[in-house]
Amino acid sequence: MKLLTWRNTLRAALWGGGAAAVLAVIAAIAAAVYVVRVTEDLPDYQQLAEYTPPIMSRVHAGDGLLIAEYAREHRVFVPIENIPPMLTEAFLSAEDKNFYTHGGVDYLGMVRGGIRSILDRLQNPNAPLQSGSTITQQVAKNFLFSSDQEIERKVREIVIARRMERAFTKDQILELYLNEIYFGNRAYGVAAAALNYFDKSLDELELHEVAYLAALPKAPNNYHPTRRTESAIGRRNWVLTRMVANGYITREQAEQAMAMPLEAVDRLEGDTYLAAEYFVEQVRREVFGRYGEDELYDGGLSIRTSLDTTMQLAARRALRDGLESYDRRHGYRGPVAQLAGFDDWPARLADVEGPRDTDEGWRLALVLEVADGHADIGFEDRTRGRVPLYALEWARAAGRDDETFPERGPAVRSTVDVLAQGDVILVEALTAEAYPEETVEEGDYGLRQVPEVNGGIVAIDPFTGRVLSMVGGYSLPRASLIARCRRAASRAPPSSPSSTPQRWTMATRRCRSFWTRPLSRPAMRRCDSTGRKIIRKCFTGLRHCAGG
Repeated sequence: MKLLTWRNTLRAALWGGGAAAVLAVIAAIAAAVYVVRVTEDLPDYQQLAEYTPPIMSRVHAGDGLLIAEYAREHRVFVPIENIPPMLTEAFLSAEDKNFYTHGGVDYLGMVRGGIRSILDRLQNPNAPLQSGSTITQQVAKNFLFSSDQEIERKVREIVIARRMERAFTKDQILELYLNEIYFGNRAYGVAAAALNYFDKSLDELELHEVAYLAALPKAPNNYHPTRRTESAIGRRNWVLTRMVANGYITREQAEQAMAMPLEAVDRLEGDTYLAAEYFVEQVRREVFGRYGEDELYDGGLSIRTSLDTTMQLAARRALRDGLESYDRRHGYRGPVAQLAGFDDWPARLADVEGPRDTDEGWRLALVLEVADGHADIGFEDRTRGRVPLYALEWARAAGRDDETFPERGPAVRSTVDVLAQGDVILVEALTAEAYPEETVEEGDYGLRQVPEVNGGIVAIDPFTGRVLSMVGGYSLPRASLIARCRRAASRAPPSSPSSTPQRWTMATRRCRSFWTRPLSRPAMRRCDSTGRKIIRKCFTGLRHCAGG
């Protein structure tokens, strides 16, 4: 009996085809059930259409200078029509050249990504999946609050991407993408990235800077401009080659951009921003109390203040100089730390945690050798210097007498009276202006210490009541004297001297009511008299707050 006949072959083919069709239907049903199950809690059309990303609030001084930003995500929203075409072309070249032609999902790209994932997993079982995501899918990730490369999240991402293509136009999706994605360096969106990396607005960016920003979304940490400069430049140049291939720029333009160095800047740093830290913290508390947390950190508020940046810098410098001078008159309290032995001392010195927010130019140094007339010091970069004896005359030992009043030890006769080998100290380069009677040489440093005493300055325009400057202490990381007094006042009974700051505030408000109109001479005398009484009460309260 023949088994291999045309009839048997046809019958087997029919049975096999039927079984395959049944399995295909079952698989389709299972896939549909799986998709419905994993996507049942996804946002609908209305939620997608109403979505707006959180935007940071910005604080400006009276002269328009930006002095602070409050945000969970540092973002400045820019409409698509205000984004330069060169910028959008760079991102399309780097991320999704077919953006305007596909329906939200690039299936061919997903197949390529799947093949790459299989090859990578064969070499490394823990290798991440290659997703082949379109720009629409990358925007969809933000609705899922997850970037895990898992199949379930990928299915949810595809469904949201398809819904977004029906809820938004292509330009709206691109607008969301360019304003939503994370660029590293605390920046969300291209406008914040341009500010944080280059301190420029979008229309000020040059081609090589635009290409670098387009290189970042793939992996911001892998292309850091200073820590991984070579990788960052390589990725930037790759974006430029893709822009040439897509016809957005010429080869000559790309070569000129590739030759440019990658130079990033530090924004919102420096003396002006440090000087305003107490003021902007008070602004933050005021806005938080008035509008709430969400509006402050996500609402995109533009806050214009009365701060005079020139006066603020002068107030901070005056307070610091005064506190440092007062503190030195009460003696030297000893080194920051002590190192035993000098084995690998530069690395050990680098591990010493010094005081925060010290004056610019103050450095940690290790005392290497002590002689009668000077001490040799070394820094973590292995450079050397010396501390001459005349720069140590103030550093008499600090102490207290039997009645706990401050007193100083005997006059400094030799360097060994103050310093010893292994001392970790704070020093600052000496200048001829500070010591006109001495011969200051290059490499001479003076001993410094962070003041133990604290203080505060508030400058108010008496005719408008506007706060022009506010310095709440030597440094913000240390406990604020103003904050301590406010806390003490809130806990103290009305008869306690610690309630003086409250009376000070109320009296200031009463006196300020006079200044809302032109003042007569008697009124000015009354305000002047009230002000003197307030100041006396204030310092009485400060003594109680400071513990005597």
